Amino acid sequence: MTTDRMVLVFAGSFILFGTAMGAFFNAWFLLIPAFVGANLLQAAFSGFCPLAKILKRMGVMPGNIFR
Repeated sequence: MTTDRMVLVFAGSFILFGTAMGAFFNAWFLLIPAFVGANLLQAAFSGFCPLAKILKRMGVMPGNIFR
């Protein structure tokens, strides 16, 4: 799996997790998808993704987006 796909899987999982936890337990959990969404927006405009850098250092095969 490439870095690009792992970033998308990670982001989607945390958005679903945070939304579900916010709906069923505590509204403060909605900060998780808000943070992930803000990070995705920032990565779209700047081309910099902290998770992609971490995955690259771990030796995950790079994709086409975050090189």
